[in-house]
Amino acid sequence: MNPVVKTFYSLCALLQVAAGLLAVTMLLASAAPAAAQGRLEAKYEASLAGIPVGRGGWSIDISDDSYSAAAQGGTSGLLKAFAGGTGTGSSAGRVVAGTLVPSTYTATTTSSKKSEVIRMVLAAGYVKEFTIEPEPPVDSDRLVITDAHRRNVLDPMTGSLLRVAGTGEVLAADSCRVGTSIFDGRMRYDLKLDYKRMETVRAEKGYRGPAIVCALYFTPVAGYIPDRAAIKYLAAQRNIEVWFAPIAGTRVLVPFKVTVPTPLGTAALEAVEFVTTAVPPRTAAKTN
Repeated sequence: MNPVVKTFYSLCALLQVAAGLLAVTMLLASAAPAAAQGRLEAKYEASLAGIPVGRGGWSIDISDDSYSAAAQGGTSGLLKAFAGGTGTGSSAGRVVAGTLVPSTYTATTTSSKKSEVIRMVLAAGYVKEFTIEPEPPVDSDRLVITDAHRRNVLDPMTGSLLRVAGTGEVLAADSCRVGTSIFDGRMRYDLKLDYKRMETVRAEKGYRGPAIVCALYFTPVAGYIPDRAAIKYLAAQRNIEVWFAPIAGTRVLVPFKVTVPTPLGTAALEAVEFVTTAVPPRTAAKTN
């Protein structure tokens, strides 16, 4: 499968950086209280140079003490004819002192040639366990993942949620000025965001309003093959953008749109539905 096809498979499945081809956003951990709660039901379309190549959906549920996220997607249109595939992913964890702390992550990808399942168990930012089924062959050119690379990281799904600290404006320039480390079960990489501008977005169903546009910079660390052209290309990119919109009732921002330059034109992932609902906090039971 060529690098461009892999890039779009990752986009429409909303799962992971497939072979290091795309890194989608990050989490800003904070020490602010997390009393707010909300839900998101979103549907996305992926395109290459304006041509539809995939569709996907994303559900996120954030309560006062836990969160969960699930995504599914697949290729469509012209891309499906050449490289059909589907994928699902999920992440779950706790909300601790305002920080989303992942505990489990699973990603499944299926194509006409093979299926693969990645599973991870995390605790306080440490990947305790991770498996890939079937187990991939050993490649001596791939940089080895060490125990240190599994510490102070997020899974890719949690890493797509931008938690803004404090009590001020959520869609502010400083919300973009963050960085973090992600492990996807195969590769460890660092991500950095920086503020670019504000835009207005309009989903066909749901959210219509302001979005903050952040530049995204990708740095591979371990678990990848240094000579791979796709890795070099993405690491050199300075024009990847992520457009964030808020989940009602929370201080969490979610990607509404992602654009990535490729040799065949701009790759884009954009929400066509973005329905977000605030959920009232749970009331403690009264005792006599």
